[in-house]
Amino acid sequence: MSSWHAERRADKVADAEQRRLDEQHRAELRRTERRKDREEKRADDTQRRRDRAQRRAARAARREKAFTPGNVYRKGTLGLVTLSALASLPAQIIHFVSIHWMLFPIGPAVEGAAWVMAAGVAYADERKLPVWVRWLLRILSLAAAGFAANINYQYGLSLTEHGVSPGSARVAGLGLAAVTLGGPLFFEVRQWVLTLTAAATDPKKRAEEKARAKHEKDRRQTFKAVADRQKELLLAAPFGTLKPEDAWARAWWDIEGAPLGMTASVIADRLDAEADVSSVLAHAEQSPERIAVELLLADLFGPNGGDGGGSGTSTGKPGDGPRGGTPKTRTALGGKGKGPDSATADTEPPKPLAEADLEAVRKLAGALGGADRLSARNVRETVGCRNDYAIRLRDAIRSEMKD
Repeated sequence: MSSWHAERRADKVADAEQRRLDEQHRAELRRTERRKDREEKRADDTQRRRDRAQRRAARAARREKAFTPGNVYRKGTLGLVTLSALASLPAQIIHFVSIHWMLFPIGPAVEGAAWVMAAGVAYADERKLPVWVRWLLRILSLAAAGFAANINYQYGLSLTEHGVSPGSARVAGLGLAAVTLGGPLFFEVRQWVLTLTAAATDPKKRAEEKARAKHEKDRRQTFKAVADRQKELLLAAPFGTLKPEDAWARAWWDIEGAPLGMTASVIADRLDAEADVSSVLAHAEQSPERIAVELLLADLFGPNGGDGGGSGTSTGKPGDGPRGGTPKTRTALGGKGKGPDSATADTEPPKPLAEADLEAVRKLAGALGGADRLSARNVRETVGCRNDYAIRLRDAIRSEMKD
């Protein structure tokens, strides 16, 4: 019996502990839910504040953009010209209707012509039409506006018939004429300002387009034959299949027979210059210093392996080798491909300078203004000789004129 009561008490204790644990768990869940609710509410409040700040920033940006000087000028000018049209149009309608009711469309037509021509000027600027088109539209717009202004001025003066004083009628007429002319004029000034602003917005692009147009014009004027051939190639090819620059390169090759930028005269001048340089270098290798070095090397390194070939002394001539050596033996500095050997120079003496050639070069020097203006090239072209002979002629005349 006592064991049953003990088990009964133990079950009650266990049930109470379980209820306590369940209650504690439910309390923890409620705290967790309340914490989540607070966090979600805090996040929602933060998002709402962020959205409000973004909307305020967007409204401020729109206001700032709307009230920039450019927008105020553009929109303000449109508002001004609208008011001028509303002020001038009724007077014209009344003027023509007072003549006959069927003349009602004339007033809006005259006023509309001025505005349509002014809009045509803006369209011509946008499409970059020729200047004469823009000025024609301007003249037509001002003519229509002037006709309408005269009508409104006469209408203002006619108000004296309705009890208005002559001074007030004159002021009314001038005011109506001013707004009639002012609307198209203000619109034209607005268009000028917008065009100049667009041109000043990207000056680099405008300068590049101007330079490109000038380059194209100069190129076609300088190379007319190539330009004509390019046009033929572009017309012969299907439209859009051949680029203008590719056609220019092909036309250059067809006309000049050389890559782009090269001509027969340019190639000839380059070859002549290279020949002049080679001749100068070959002539420079026969300097006294080189001859002295060749004599020294001939004494030191003769044909017998450096034993002197006898006494090892030379005769003192540039072409002589060591005593007992072979006169035609190549020296140590010979055979580079630029200057002749000293032995060859001795066996083949240079051609003597002809007096006729010397006289021709003297005349050339006189025509050029001095011997210092002589060059191997112009001497060679005058006389018709080889480079080495031309160099000798040039040096002889220079030496002669210095003395």
